[in-house]
Amino acid sequence: MKKLFKVALVAVGMLFVGSFANAQSKIGHINFNQLIDLMPETKTVSTSLQAYQKTFIDQMTTMNNEYQAKVKEYTDKRTTMTDAVRTAKENELTDMQKRMNDYQNNAQQQVDAKRQELGKPIIDKATAAVQAIAKEKGYAYVLDSSQITLLVAPDADDLMAAAKLKLGLK
Repeated sequence: MKKLFKVALVAVGMLFVGSFANAQSKIGHINFNQLIDLMPETKTVSTSLQAYQKTFIDQMTTMNNEYQAKVKEYTDKRTTMTDAVRTAKENELTDMQKRMNDYQNNAQQQVDAKRQELGKPIIDKATAAVQAIAKEKGYAYVLDSSQITLLVAPDADDLMAAAKLKLGLK
């Protein structure tokens, strides 16, 4: 009786393990950043972003040149200035430096916002393609291999080729 109970327990365990193995989900991976870089829209967005960024760089260069000229003027005439004039000039230089830092921070925020605005349609298009491929091929999970390091990733589970095909990329 004990022996029969052990055999039955082992059989139930084997059935449980077998059904658990069949229930495991397919997992795929793709280098999402590489996929985005391959899309032709990325080059257009990059060009637009560089032009947008250049306007801020030009303004910052103008501000910096003005600041450097005032620093040179202050340095050259410092010894002949009265204490009140020297303090006023130092405050003016400090204020200019603060305005330049504020402008630079504001410009960076605006460029980042523009990058997100221009990049969103590309990311949405690539995400939709990957989701469609995952659904077609029965993948429950698709990992972004540009964000994580995969220690084991068989070629069969790399969805890059299918994504390129779906998006019409070479």
